[in-house]
Formats: sequence, structure tokens, C-alpha cells
Amino acid sequence: MNLNEYQRAALRTLNPALDDRDQLLDAAMGLSEEAAEVLGLVRKRVFQRRDVDVVRLSEELGDVLWCLAVTAHSLGLSLDAVALANQAKLAGRHPDGFKPNRPRGPEDWSRSHSE
Repeated sequence: MNLNEYQRAALRTLNPALDDRDQLLDAAMGLSEEAAEVLGLVRKRVFQRRDVDVVRLSEELGDVLWCLAVTAHSLGLSLDAVALANQAKLAGRHPDGFKPNRPRGPEDWSRSHSE
């Protein structure tokens, strides 16, 4: 399954009682809510050294993906287009892959040369 296929499948589960505006708001708010649930699980794993059920984490990440798919659709964007634009942005920012000490822009150049 590719991203656009997933997005089409996700859209079949939209709440038909919501108008376009409310679908956008519901999905965007859900994106924040579901991302916070992922963060909570990661927090428990990292800081509390608790076992985190990988199935539960996968389910929460799936909820994030659903909200992202609907948010993008509500804004007239396909997930493939979002992914391609993000990849282009990252390639421009990190053409040779991520290097932690590489200056990224003018605001970083002065700091990196003064250290």
C-alpha cells in the first residue's frame, strides 16, 4: 500500500455528519491528541524504563497517520505530495545526509565560526 492508497482508505471512515471545516478541525486536533499519546508511551519507555507494548504504539502511530491523511485531504493535499515536498526540503537542508555540526543557514554560520 502506498500513501495515496492509504489516504483513500482512511477517507472512507470520515464522519459524514461533519462539514468540510469540521472535518479539518477534527483531524487537525486529533493529530495533536494522537501524537501526544505516542509521546506519552515514548516517555514511559525512556524516562520510566517501562515496557511499552509495540502493538499499542503501532496503533497510536496509525491513529496519527489517519489524522494526517484526513488533515492533508481537507487542505487539498495528497499524502504522496506531502511526503515528496518534505523529502525535497530535507534533501535541500541535508544534501549529504544529516551532519550534526554542519551550519544550516546564516543564523548558524556566525555561531559556528565563533565557537
